[in-house]
This record gives sequence, structure tokens and C-alpha cells, in this order.
Amino acid sequence: MKTAPETKTEILAAAKAALMETGYAGLSTRKVAEAAGVPLSQIHYHFGSRHNLVLALLAYENDRLIERQAGMFGSDMPLWKQWEQACDYLEDDLASGYVRLLQEMTAAGWTDGDIAKAVRTILTAWFDLLTETAAEAEQRLGGLGPFTAAEISVLAGAVFLGAEQLILLGFKEKDLPARSALRKVGAALRTLEDSR
Repeated sequence: MKTAPETKTEILAAAKAALMETGYAGLSTRKVAEAAGVPLSQIHYHFGSRHNLVLALLAYENDRLIERQAGMFGSDMPLWKQWEQACDYLEDDLASGYVRLLQEMTAAGWTDGDIAKAVRTILTAWFDLLTETAAEAEQRLGGLGPFTAAEISVLAGAVFLGAEQLILLGFKEKDLPARSALRKVGAALRTLEDSR
């Protein structure tokens, strides 16, 4: 017999797979329950609703990735190398479905205040982490020009969010080179750090 945490984890995995296949609009809790091999009542028991299931999935995935990213940004590798690693992580996160989940929930948040609040909480965690990283870079580099650490955080985060949208919309790299543009920011950071 499965424990409650095992059941919950299996439901979250099934919900993630279903979201990858059908998107938020087509998500069926009945199909999620079937894929997880549990009665539909287990979804309602653990999450209360389809809405709460998706928010729990987003939080679950996000917590894991924030921890990964914090470990990388907390390392002593140069800033440019951290940026390159973030680009590598983006590829992983696209493949895992996290980026699509976040973007789906962002769009759903435009018309659903509860989802918008949850997405803001998640994005705030990312921007807080980026602000900490920018503040550390400010110390190492002796300044950030006219920008505050919070402003650098917004610029860096918005660049990744925008690139994610373009990639998910199916733009080809030859038409809109989002991936190579991100990588070249790392190269520019390397030049900046090497000149110090």
C-alpha cells in the first residue's frame, strides 16, 4: 500500500505529464487520476481541486529548481560561468516541462487572481535570488554602472522569461536567435570580468 506522500508524488508526476500533453486548458483530473493509478477521490483528498493540483505542481517543481539555482549562484564560479550554467539549466527546464508549466500558469494568471498570486510568489523567489547574485557581483566588480542589484535582477530575469516564450511559441533559432543571444550575454560578462 502506498503512503500518502508517495501517492501525492505520483499524482503530481501524472499531472505534469498531462499538462505537457494537453496544457492547462485541457487538463482533466480524471485522466490524471487514471495515469497515477489512483481513484479520483485521491486528487480531491490531497489537493482539493484541479486548480490547487496545478498550483501544487508548480510550487513543487519550482522549489526543486530554486534550490538547484541557489547552489549554483552560491558557488565561487565566475559570474559569466554562472550565466552559462543558467543557459544550460534553461535547456534542462525546457525538456522537463517546467518552463511550459510556468508559462501556462502565467497566462492563466491573467484571468485568475489566485493563480496570478501563486505565480508572483514563484517569480519573486527567482528575482530575489537574482538580486542576491547581482549584489554579490556588484561587490566583486566594484559596481553595476547605473543599475541597482534589483534592476539587474529584473533585466536578467526578463531576458530569460522572454526567451522562454519565444522558444515555446516555436520560433526557430535561425529566425529569432534567443538561445545564442542568451549565450552571448555570458560571453560579454566574461569579457567584463576578465578586464577587471
